[in-house]
Amino acid sequence: MDFAFTEQQQAIRESVARLAADVLAPRYRQREQEGRIERAVIRQLGELGCLGGELPEEFGGSGLDCVTAGIIIEEIARGDFNVGYLPLLASLNGQIIASHAEPALAKEWLSEITAGRKIVCIALTEPHGGSDAASLRLKAERQGDVYLLNGEKTSISMADQADVAVVFARTGTPEQRAAGISAFLVPMDLPGISTTRFEDSGQRAIGRGSIFFDNVAVPASHRLGEEGKGFRQVMQGFDYSRALIGLQCLAVAQQSLDETWQWLTERQAFGQPLAAFQGLTHPLAEYQTYVQAARLQCFYALWLKDNKLPHNAEAAMNKWWGPKLAFDVVKQCLLAHGHTGYGEDLPLAQRLRDVLGLQIGDGTAQIMKNIIARESIPK
Repeated sequence: MDFAFTEQQQAIRESVARLAADVLAPRYRQREQEGRIERAVIRQLGELGCLGGELPEEFGGSGLDCVTAGIIIEEIARGDFNVGYLPLLASLNGQIIASHAEPALAKEWLSEITAGRKIVCIALTEPHGGSDAASLRLKAERQGDVYLLNGEKTSISMADQADVAVVFARTGTPEQRAAGISAFLVPMDLPGISTTRFEDSGQRAIGRGSIFFDNVAVPASHRLGEEGKGFRQVMQGFDYSRALIGLQCLAVAQQSLDETWQWLTERQAFGQPLAAFQGLTHPLAEYQTYVQAARLQCFYALWLKDNKLPHNAEAAMNKWWGPKLAFDVVKQCLLAHGHTGYGEDLPLAQRLRDVLGLQIGDGTAQIMKNIIARESIPK
């Protein structure tokens, strides 16, 4: 067993950490207030190879392993949790596009996405169902060389900032459930597409909203893979993104812990530094232990993927535990800061709002525990 990162991975970590500290962290609050992530920052991520770096070189990637992709997201999220969602979207969608799009189409879009010139989102959820993702109603009807898309997607991250979307629509009958769902690569500037944005408690720099499709003509060449196979494609991709989400959230937890440990050494009460009071240090010590364990679990899932080993249960563990633990850790750090932690001068309150959303999006804790149970029960 080897728990060390390679020299290349350490070098990548240091490079991304500098960007996170110098460029991302100083504007964390401003991005929330502006409700967007600057295109210049996204291009910087692309120039550093932070977007879809695990994709093949012909698609703009660097052929990195998935563990290194986890390192990149972890460091970015330390500076700005929301910016950390961009490499996750590039990795999740990038693998779907690279594996299932026609080669020319994949190269056209992925070269732009990995360079940070275009933003991709994933459009799966619909208004009438969240966790029941196979009950889609967005209709894709074949008419000659195009599919006409009609319906609504909702709760879509980056809905009003994305340039292209991986959209899942029903090409079969409702009774077919998952077997009647296909995937399409849809440019967001096609006629008939409109978007709205929700007023959310957190993740405002990412933004969440609805996408409406009104007779949107999508070329048949933009279908990803075979008709009726789209649901299987996205479910396989989520095993990867769930481990990355775990690291994105845990990075915020660890950054908050680092800042709070430092605070306890600087703040005085009753003639002593706060670090002398076990009532403050013991809860943080417990959370430091949990964060370390959860982080190793995430990297283990990515190692399993790199070695082409099953990791469904491990990915589900990452997804339910990482966001919940991060929320609990940030809350404890905020309380340890007392009245100063409750204000907006420190990033703790914003982090608390941001990480809360990932206890809902990309799979709830209940669904993740169903997966773990299914994989654990003897066949």
